[in-house]
Amino acid sequence: MYSPTQLFLIYSGLFFAALVFSLLINSVFMRFARTLGMREEDQNLVRWSSTAKPSFGGICFYILFLASFSLYGVIFPGLSVDALRPDLLGLLAATSLGFLMGLADDAYNTNPVLKFLAQVACGGILIASGSCIDLFDSQWANVALTLFWVVGMMNSINMLDNMDGITTSVSIAVLIAGLMSMLVIGPVDPVYMVLLVGTMAALTGFLFFNWNPSRMYMGDTGSQFLGVFLAFVGIRFFWNAPSIEGHWEPIRQVISAITLFLLPIVDTTVVTITRIRRGRSPFVGGRDHTTHHLSYAGFSDGQVALVFIGLSLLHVFLTFVMARYIPVWQNIHTTIFVSYAILLFLTLFILTRRTHAPKP
Repeated sequence: MYSPTQLFLIYSGLFFAALVFSLLINSVFMRFARTLGMREEDQNLVRWSSTAKPSFGGICFYILFLASFSLYGVIFPGLSVDALRPDLLGLLAATSLGFLMGLADDAYNTNPVLKFLAQVACGGILIASGSCIDLFDSQWANVALTLFWVVGMMNSINMLDNMDGITTSVSIAVLIAGLMSMLVIGPVDPVYMVLLVGTMAALTGFLFFNWNPSRMYMGDTGSQFLGVFLAFVGIRFFWNAPSIEGHWEPIRQVISAITLFLLPIVDTTVVTITRIRRGRSPFVGGRDHTTHHLSYAGFSDGQVALVFIGLSLLHVFLTFVMARYIPVWQNIHTTIFVSYAILLFLTLFILTRRTHAPKP
């Protein structure tokens, strides 16, 4: 229908239009509403910043996600029926549930059990609509791994949202990698392209308000929506992605997914181990994340964000190398990438053992 040049202009125009809209709507939120997500007394959440700020970022994410979904039929009128595929309708339902649950949590601080059940339901919706990790011969094992992945990613993204600009930057990198996977491995699906470009623009516009010193948080509204959406991106473009030669290589698929999402995985793992060792619940907030310990080591908040941006871009590059320049996966490749993951984990874990919060 369109030439490559026309498609590039269409996606570029979509990105910049969504970026402008994101900046505009977040500016409106900042001007007219300043209380959603501001918890004066919250025993379950400990913000790095001591200043209460509105948590509106997630609302803009969801609005632009829906707008991108709707605009697909306008941009590609002859292919509008593609937007009604089961996997896309499942994604729409799962992200909507994640968004609503996060919105309720920002407004009312919902029961943790109810929140967990909603996260499991999000994973169940994705599975029922065909977005399930296909790694084992046993379908039950695939379902269990998918549920673990979705629930784990929703919580990891939520936990990573503990300092200005961190989760936003990491999420943008994941979406860039999703676009890269489609372009390198193929096929390029216009629906996914529109959704990824639109959401990436929403995050980029929000980053203007979320960069240190931030004026706005994404809140659980944003982190729960992103958790579902990024989990879906991981399933579609990494867990279930063949090699560029069309080979089905489970080890490559596992390592590529873990490498791309290594920062939220490592942060959650380190925090969980640290809190359990101290006899604390992993689900009770605290200033003991890897980002916080980088600050204790002498980095400013902006420098911590730049470190995470650099590592995120490195992981995008590594997944690109896996997809584009390794036609056949071998044991040496497994050794290299697993060694890097272990090195990063140990570095951040040792950092949390060697640095401590300054005494008041």
